[in-house]
Parts: sequence; structure tokens; C-alpha cells
Amino acid sequence: MAWIRSEAEIVPVTHPHSAFACNGEELPETAGIIVRGWGSALVALLLFLMALPALAQALPHHADPSAREISPTLTPVPAIRFLTTADFPPFNFRDANGELIGFNVDLARRICTEANVACTIQAWPWDQAANALADSQGDALIAGLAMTPENGAMFDFTSVYMALPGRFVTRAPDIERFDAKALAGKTVAVRSGSAHEAFMKRYLPEAALKTFETELQGLAAVQDNSVDAFFGDGMRASFWLNENLACCGFAGEPYFRPALFGEGLSIAGPAGNDAIRHAIDWALIKLKDNGTLDELYLRWFPVGFY
Repeated sequence: MAWIRSEAEIVPVTHPHSAFACNGEELPETAGIIVRGWGSALVALLLFLMALPALAQALPHHADPSAREISPTLTPVPAIRFLTTADFPPFNFRDANGELIGFNVDLARRICTEANVACTIQAWPWDQAANALADSQGDALIAGLAMTPENGAMFDFTSVYMALPGRFVTRAPDIERFDAKALAGKTVAVRSGSAHEAFMKRYLPEAALKTFETELQGLAAVQDNSVDAFFGDGMRASFWLNENLACCGFAGEPYFRPALFGEGLSIAGPAGNDAIRHAIDWALIKLKDNGTLDELYLRWFPVGFY
């Protein structure tokens, strides 16, 4: 079962039809890993940053523009039973009081409010959540389940509510003068075997690549000035930047390549439950139009990755 998660305490999940396979090549990336928790230090940092004013940042195009013609479902949906996990901050996790909080938790509640339906949110262990959905113990799973062919055979997915771009990270003094079209003679850190390494080789071959086993090692190489830049998953890099803003920051534009970097975050539901999927899609469009998605993004991601 493939998930879109972080590099922290990951367990690789290999599948011959990964969402990150491109042109027949297997490109191991976030859709093939499962997280086992970030730890109390990161949770505390996130809660502290949430209390600060959000930094000026670009807002994402969360919802699929082509879905704007969706009308409210005619099939009654009395309630939506959301399933999630409690190990994926800032998306879904427990605070110091044990309360389930996070971007996904807030989003699920806003979806129910917008669709005018009753709502429950239940946390499951990460290795049981998808099976709970398959066993009809919930109507929708909002926990980073990747849209792979394997998962697509078991579940239907809503439209994407958060795309996951690739981003460059440089030291702070280099941000303004960074130019992705002028990387000749520059060294860029990437995670070995990642889709982002494949992207660099394919589209920006003039850069010299230095590979690392993990993205954290690549970001640390930027910090200690042993490479000129890092290129990798923007969302995960933003978590690292939360603790290293004095050192480094995003440089250049975000790169959206769904075929390489994955489709993004979506909500899974049992195959064939079109009424609930339709209601969620309609609510996502309304939440984008009325600014709620942007509000949640700014609240939970003080260092934006767009």
C-alpha cells in the first residue's frame, strides 16, 4: 500500500507500478513510503509556528480548475465518516492534550460543513487505515494515500486538494540571484534514485549533481556550504526550513510534474461510492472559491512550499 509521506522513519514500499514510474522507469519517491511519526519536537515546533503571523507566500491552486462545473450531488449524503492517522504532522496528528488536529483534520471538518452533512473523524494506525476503508469502516480516508494503480483498483479518489511541487533550496544570500537556467558550474544536492534526481538529469543536465541517501543530508549540505543548492520535494523541504530559516530558503519557481513527482494529495473512498466522492469534490471547489483552503494552508504551513 503506497502513501505520500515524509522521510522521517520511513519504510520503503516497492511496487512495479509506482505513481512515480515514468517511461517504464521506476522512480522511488514519496508515493512509495510510509511514515512512522515525526516526534514531539517537530510537533511542538509546528504548534509554536502556528501562533506566529504567516509569512508572505504564494498560494497554491489546490483544486482542479476543470472541476468547477460540478454541481451539488442529487443523491442524499447524510454523513461522512472520515478516517485518518495520527502520525503525519502537520496534516494529521495529536497535540499535547491528545486532541486530533492538523490540516487534513480541519479540511475534513470544513468539507462536512460546506456539504451540510454530519461528520466524524476517526484515527487509525497507519498500517490499518487503508484496510479499514476497504472494510467499509469509513467513507473517506484523508491521510496521504497515493493514487497508484494498485490503490486505484481498490479505491476511488477525489480531485487533488494539494499538489506537491519540486523546489530548489539555497542559502539565504543566494536566493535572489538564483537562476535555474544558469546552473553550469553549480552543484545541486538530490536524493539518490529519486524522481527529483531524474528531473535534474532530464531537464537541467548542465548542473553537477551530488547524491545523498536522504533529503535531510542534501539539505544539510546546503547549510554547510558543500553544495550550491538542493532540489527535492517542496513540502518536506518546508518542514526542514521551519527550523533553518536563518540559513536557507526556497529559490526559483516551483516545478509541477505529476508524472514524476506524483499527483498530490487526494481523498480516497470505497470504489463506487460516487455520491460521497461527488459531495467532497463539490465542497473542495467551494472551499477554494471562498478562500478556506488558502486559510488552512497559511495556518498549517508557515513556510509555504509554493
